[in-house]
Amino acid sequence: MPAWAETKPLAQGEFATRGGGPSPHYTGHRQRLRTRFLSGGHAPMPEYELLELLLCNAIERIDVKPLAKKLLETFGDLNGVVAASEHRLLQVRGTTRKVFFQLRLVEAFAQRMAQARVLQRCVLSCWDDLIDYCRTSMAHRDTEQFRILFLDNKNVVIADEEQARGTINHVPVYPREVVKRALELNAAALILVHNHPSGDPSPSNADIEMTDNIVLACQAIDTRVHDHVIIGKNAESSFRTLGLL
Repeated sequence: MPAWAETKPLAQGEFATRGGGPSPHYTGHRQRLRTRFLSGGHAPMPEYELLELLLCNAIERIDVKPLAKKLLETFGDLNGVVAASEHRLLQVRGTTRKVFFQLRLVEAFAQRMAQARVLQRCVLSCWDDLIDYCRTSMAHRDTEQFRILFLDNKNVVIADEEQARGTINHVPVYPREVVKRALELNAAALILVHNHPSGDPSPSNADIEMTDNIVLACQAIDTRVHDHVIIGKNAESSFRTLGLL
């Protein structure tokens, strides 16, 4: 028998390929993950396996487990991975624009679902949902974002809008623009929200001064600022709770 025709018994768990050699160790792994997810849900699965399932939609025919673990190692957890910027994601070897697209899609679904629990509801009855939504939208961003929730005279959220984006430690906000938009929406009250990429939600002197300026501008049009919430990575602070409003 010629040398090329010799065969060896396969080790347990290996499957023959068309070329006669053993198949990669991850053969069937994707389908097993999908089956486990559909039969048992996501709760028993570690974060890297959930991320593997997502990466399978963007990367074909290779083992994506190492990439999933590398992304989690780089960005800390699933929240960090999903919120990571395109620039930072593409610095991780093996990540592609298709991966970035899948992550942005997941982020969009998460934000829309969280937002749906807030819009057209009274903030007094859904404050926890409001905080959850703000965390989902802003906690893991690497630059500051300033958004405003506009309320009617019954404290029902009528609009949720991003007003500005900034740098890692500053976001420009103009009271004139805030007041202009409040008038356009006929808002009776506002809730200001922004994030601190550093993770520390403590208000800075600049945050306090900016809030005071917005409050004064809103008083001129009889619109109340209910609160200013600062979102950190693991906690948040409220100007009203801190006695700053």
